[in-house]
Amino acid sequence: MSIQLFIVLAYVFILFAISWYAKRKAAKGASDYLFAGRQMGTLLVAVNVAGLAVGAASTVGVAENAFTQGMAAGWYNAAWAAGAVVMGLVAAGKYRELDATTIPELFERYYDRRGRIISVIGLIIIQLVITSLQYLAGGAILASMLPDYFTMKTGMMMSAVVFIGITLIGGLWSSGMSNILSVALIYAGILYATFATVQEVGGVSAIAAKLPAGTDWFGPLGGLGLATIIGWFVVMVTQSITAQGPVQIACGARDAGVAKRGFVWGALIIFPVGFLCALLGLAAKVTYPNVAPTMALPQIIMNLDPVAAGVTLAALWAADVSTACTLLLGAGTLFAQDIYKRFVKPDLSDAEYLRVSRRTILALGGLTLALAFQAVGILKTLLIGLSLTTAFTVVFLFTVFAPGLCRKSSAFYTTVAGILALVAWTFVPALGVFVHPIYFEWLVCLTVFLLVPVFDRQPAGSLAEALTSN
Repeated sequence: MSIQLFIVLAYVFILFAISWYAKRKAAKGASDYLFAGRQMGTLLVAVNVAGLAVGAASTVGVAENAFTQGMAAGWYNAAWAAGAVVMGLVAAGKYRELDATTIPELFERYYDRRGRIISVIGLIIIQLVITSLQYLAGGAILASMLPDYFTMKTGMMMSAVVFIGITLIGGLWSSGMSNILSVALIYAGILYATFATVQEVGGVSAIAAKLPAGTDWFGPLGGLGLATIIGWFVVMVTQSITAQGPVQIACGARDAGVAKRGFVWGALIIFPVGFLCALLGLAAKVTYPNVAPTMALPQIIMNLDPVAAGVTLAALWAADVSTACTLLLGAGTLFAQDIYKRFVKPDLSDAEYLRVSRRTILALGGLTLALAFQAVGILKTLLIGLSLTTAFTVVFLFTVFAPGLCRKSSAFYTTVAGILALVAWTFVPALGVFVHPIYFEWLVCLTVFLLVPVFDRQPAGSLAEALTSN
């Protein structure tokens, strides 16, 4: 058995051991499984936020982008950190005070049933797209680290087994406790890999000297452009407020203060990782110029000694584990809470609710694996999918800060407009004038939300009613 395989198997064993320990906390009921009994402290909130953010896109995806665009790819993680800060200061405490569990649930309390239905469809699509990308990155990591044991396809399948298994066993408790290990491993692995690789290549100046001419590889914008980087910040701030992953973590906090502090501390953990991975991507560019960009980070790390390579690549895989678990849990919550319990069996018992949640996670895990086999371009695909959260964020912000402009149908029409806008941007070439779909999404969603009061005179419910409504 190779050293790298032994390290990966040891890491998997530890993760499942933590999950089985967490199962005792999660076995009391659906709330304990899905929301950690709403008892997570600042540390668990922070590592869950960091674990959600530092996944495929923030490591393998950033290195992939840096391979072609330069150090500016690291701004992706900075954008995620900015989103976490905004979520912490603006929305996390609100979610905890509202005692909501999902955005669709809040939309029905405040708006109408149509708003709940359309929003849950959109949010589940987002969760499935992002989760599928974690399998893609996981497969790339295992295939490069252990080519004698895994192909890209079998690596993705192995990743799916671990991601789904850990989530099924311990829920959000399992994710939180595992993330303490995973985040520590990510930092140890990435820091060592960056130091060792840069030293091996001859230093940052040597990397700069060997890079092809024509791109400002170490410039603040690189080959990306200001509009693209601003777009990342808009996307990440937008999704941080209303994507189910961050909402689920905020709802699992002990109280509003813990939710706020946890997101801010999580942002500090997220920020540096992107620039470290971007530097590794540039090192791969000069060392393996013909490697596929998606394989840039795994390939450069395999240049380290076997123990260091095994630990570091296990750290990258840990990043995927930490993200995928929260995403799968969020997707399961959306279906079980906002579709099955709300429309199929409203009198669902707590024990049945727990069973339905687990079965949903298993089914959606298989579906996302199938989607992963069709995915290409980790960062690009993820950012397009996350743009769909614009409609939910627009509605949420008006709900909290400008309720006088909210009407009963605002959530429904704004969400429909957001979905159609993304479809139009994808298939109508003329809309390519917008560098990123997030700009078009904000324009369309804001316009539609502000136009709804022209034809709908019925005001939405009050925030006080939303707090007490079921």
